Amino acid sequence: MSAFPNSPRLVKGGIVLVDPDSGAVQKIIVLQYNPDTLSRTLQPQAVKEGGDRSEALRLTGPPVETIKLDAEIDASDQLEFPDQNQNAVEAGIQPQLAALEAIVYPTSQQLQSNNALSKSGTLEIIPMQSALTLLIWSKNRIIPVRLTDFSITEEAFDPSLNPIRAKVSLGMRVLSVNDVGFDAKAGSLYMIYQQQKERLAGLAPAGSFANLGIKGIS
Repeated sequence: MSAFPNSPRLVKGGIVLVDPDSGAVQKIIVLQYNPDTLSRTLQPQAVKEGGDRSEALRLTGPPVETIKLDAEIDASDQLEFPDQNQNAVEAGIQPQLAALEAIVYPTSQQLQSNNALSKSGTLEIIPMQSALTLLIWSKNRIIPVRLTDFSITEEAFDPSLNPIRAKVSLGMRVLSVNDVGFDAKAGSLYMIYQQQKERLAGLAPAGSFANLGIKGIS
C-alpha cells in the first residue's frame, strides 16, 4: 500500500508518434522522469516593420513557438533487480535512447526503397515522410511539433560500456496551421491546442485600472 493513498496520480510527459494522414498511433514514448523545467519561446508574426502604419497592429499568423526541455534517463533502479529487467542488463538505456533517436531518422526500409529508385533511374525521388510527432504535456497541451535539435550526454556506463544514465536535450518547433494547413491532422491538433490557450486565458482573473494605479484611459 502506498504511504500516501490520497496523493494525486503522477502524470508524465511524453511523445506520441502518429500517422500524419490517418492519425493512427504508431508509438508512445513516456519520459522516465518529468523535467524540472520546460522553456518556451514565442516569436510574434507581425507585418514587417517599415510598412504602412495602418498595418502596425496586424498579425500574419500564429507566433512561431519553440520548446526546449532536458530529460533524464537512468537504469540504476532497474539494475537493482536484474532478473526482472533483462533488457537493462543487456543494453542499459540504449533501447530508450534509440526510441527517441528514431524520431529523426528515416526508416531503413525508406532508405533502401529510395536507393532502389535511384538505381532504377528515377529522376525525382520524393523526400521521405516521417511520423507526426506530438509532445504530450498534460491534457491541455497536445502539441504537434518538429524536432529541430537533439543532443544526448551519456554520463555513466556498465562494464560492457552500455550507457546506464544520460541526459537528453530536445528542441522542438510547434507546427501551426501556417506550416501544415487546416486540413492536415497536425493542423486540426494545432487548432485544438490554440483553442485550449484561449479557453485557459478566459479563466485568468480580470484586473482593474485601480490595480494599475490609474483611473482610466482617456
